[in-house]
Amino acid sequence: MSETIEQAAASSLVALRGVSFAYEEGPVVLTGLDFAVREGRALALLGRNGSGKTTLMRLLSGGLRPRAGTLTVDGEPVTYDRKGLTRLRTTVQLVVQDPDDQLFAASVSQDVSFGPLNLGLSDAEVRSRVEESLTALDIAALADRPTHLLSYGQRKRTAIAGAVAMRPRVLILDEPTAGLDPDGQERLLATLDRLRAGGTTVVMATHDVDLALRWSDDAALLTPAGVHTGPAAPTLARAELLRQAGLRLPWGVAAARLLRAQGLLTDSAAGPRTAEELAALTD
Repeated sequence: MSETIEQAAASSLVALRGVSFAYEEGPVVLTGLDFAVREGRALALLGRNGSGKTTLMRLLSGGLRPRAGTLTVDGEPVTYDRKGLTRLRTTVQLVVQDPDDQLFAASVSQDVSFGPLNLGLSDAEVRSRVEESLTALDIAALADRPTHLLSYGQRKRTAIAGAVAMRPRVLILDEPTAGLDPDGQERLLATLDRLRAGGTTVVMATHDVDLALRWSDDAALLTPAGVHTGPAAPTLARAELLRQAGLRLPWGVAAARLLRAQGLLTDSAAGPRTAEELAALTD
């Protein structure tokens, strides 16, 4: 038996139920949206430009308030007073795509300490969180570095460290690999894997379907008809749904179809997510 909307929201860490949103003097961006983030899952959020990904992430993090519908944490509706938003922001943290839109302090450690200081924590607790976050992001050596002297990749890591210092249960990242070279991308993904191993649920907005297939447990596709969420492999194999979302098939899915057509892969075998898996299938 499939879950009802109510059951899905109640069993999820963070969820939007029947949410609609429009910007002032602008078109409606989202209408009647139901969306759930389940604890412990790596979720890739995909869709064409203008599909509402950024709006959805800002709604989940409390940066925007729905015109209609409800945001819940652990099944309980979020209130938008000071107490409710503080609770939400210790549960959910959003890191925007451009780190220069997020960094503002003179040094790395000062920037990362901003969130914990605003929680009213002791100096000792703030220092502990800053050290922990800088270590997690592999930038402990940059603690005293002026933020304006950081490379782009270092600024990305500093922005993420500031969110991690809040110890959120859900970390939402908007295009975190954009602008990074291949080595920088792999280092960042390894960092995200460590955060997940430590209990942080990670949501990543991306246009990279190959990355989504390789990295995520679940995929959510935003289309004009709504959001479609499910396990990553079967969801990212739905060619028509991907077309509606303005995306192409991941190369692993396309390769598996060609291999099946040539009789080199059985219908029951899973398609490859990585080049190593492809090599293993054709041995």
